[in-house]
Amino acid sequence: MPRGMAGEQHLLSTEIVNRGIESTGPDAGSMTFSVRVRRRLPDFVQSVNLKYVKLGYHYLINHGIYLATVPILVLVFSAEVGNLSREELWRKLWDSTARYDLATVLAFFGVFVFTLSVYFMSRPRSIYLLDFACFKPADDLKVSKEQFIELARQSGKFDEASIEFQKKIVHSSGIGDETYVPKAVMSAENCCTMKEGRAEASMVIFGALDELFDKTRLRPKDVGVLVVNCSIFNPTPSLSAMIINHYKMRGNILSFNLGGMGCSAGIIGLDLARDMLQANPNNYAVVVSTEMVGYNWYPGRDRSMLIPNCFFRMGCSAVLLSNRRSDSRRAKYRLEHIVRTHKGADDRCFRSIYQEEDEQRYKGLRISKDLVEIGGDALKTNITTLGPLVLPFSEQLLFFAALVRRHLFGGGIVDGEDVQPSKPYIPDYKLAFEHLCVHAASKTVLDELQRNLELNDKNMEASRATLHRFGNTSSSSIWYELAYLEANEKVQRGDRVWQLSFGSGFKCNSAVWRSIRRIRRPSRNPWLECLDRYPEALQY
Repeated sequence: MPRGMAGEQHLLSTEIVNRGIESTGPDAGSMTFSVRVRRRLPDFVQSVNLKYVKLGYHYLINHGIYLATVPILVLVFSAEVGNLSREELWRKLWDSTARYDLATVLAFFGVFVFTLSVYFMSRPRSIYLLDFACFKPADDLKVSKEQFIELARQSGKFDEASIEFQKKIVHSSGIGDETYVPKAVMSAENCCTMKEGRAEASMVIFGALDELFDKTRLRPKDVGVLVVNCSIFNPTPSLSAMIINHYKMRGNILSFNLGGMGCSAGIIGLDLARDMLQANPNNYAVVVSTEMVGYNWYPGRDRSMLIPNCFFRMGCSAVLLSNRRSDSRRAKYRLEHIVRTHKGADDRCFRSIYQEEDEQRYKGLRISKDLVEIGGDALKTNITTLGPLVLPFSEQLLFFAALVRRHLFGGGIVDGEDVQPSKPYIPDYKLAFEHLCVHAASKTVLDELQRNLELNDKNMEASRATLHRFGNTSSSSIWYELAYLEANEKVQRGDRVWQLSFGSGFKCNSAVWRSIRRIRRPSRNPWLECLDRYPEALQY
């Protein structure tokens, strides 16, 4: 076996597939089987890069000066006043201040007030999530798996081999029978037009924003920052300009339109909105995350480009953020951390999800067979960086001690024998979060994530339910998952929510929220009509 293949053998899994009874040939009348080799996520236990742990601790020690000085000040103050009675303390303060004239005392208080003002003005502003909305399409756009295949056949865009391939993918995808697709994709006409793209964008974006403004009672003119992310469809004028025109927003609004950034762009949009709110006090920001299914529809025969057809479905989310301290009383969550990982410097990662034309000049997304492995490597880097920011101190200590021991003393040649390094301690991330919202990409990806991170079915319930009910809605899927948790009234005060997304580039991003109050079931939520069927519907 070649050395490179031997090194990747642990990333492969085998699956025995029953091909039925052979009808012709020397094996006619007998059962036949084939062995299918599939790539898996790399085992996180086998390799953790120390530089990403150091990066996480770099984020942590930015405020290390406070952790170092505050305990010392407290000890000194306690030693000074701990043995004094209340009367002695007041007499000592009066005797000390009586030595100074009024100008000195006023100068001291002036410096004290100025120092406090500089501290509070320079510290990062808290970013609050007031509310969010997820678009639920009309029922006439709903298709089952069988209807999806039949409509694809009737469209005349695919040959029989392509139909059968999509059928196998759809039935093993984890997607249910109530997802939504635009009507145009199943017609015989070309659906990848600017007209159809704008029509779909108007439907999903305005639907989500109308609900958001209605729920929050916020006027569109009050929004100071607008961030829109849509990877594939980027018209001129932009989608952000389309929103400003539709809602007649104010002229000095800070608007941004992110394109080509894949399914992880929702958290990138959050990061940009956070930076804008830090620089602009007393403001509101709206982040819109979506993808145009029809504009990205691939009508060709290349199997690696047919895969997105089977997973991507209609969806859109709109999130309202605020940096006003007065909004903390009515907000749902406070943003704790955002950690972004980009693997684009590696050519294989860069081309893992690649938009191009096939041999027939049809445009589509080409999915690499190494995508699961590449995504696992990006995820490993991201959670290694995130760990020092969120894990309990005991978990960090065990993890860091095991990692240092492995790098200093593990592995090498001992008595002429090659000794493998000891496995590092992998922290239990379930101790850092009460709720997990993983991008609902596919059943295979969710299965591998659950296995590698040692998560239970409850941890993955929101992601699996979103994939089953709405399909892969790209960057908005993590908000459908949070909507599922809220509809089930699972989010309590103080709970931490981890949103994890990954997409082309290749990128993996994390956002951590803390619940400010107990979240009761909203009156408007995309899950309300079907909530009673979950999680039982996930027994596929």
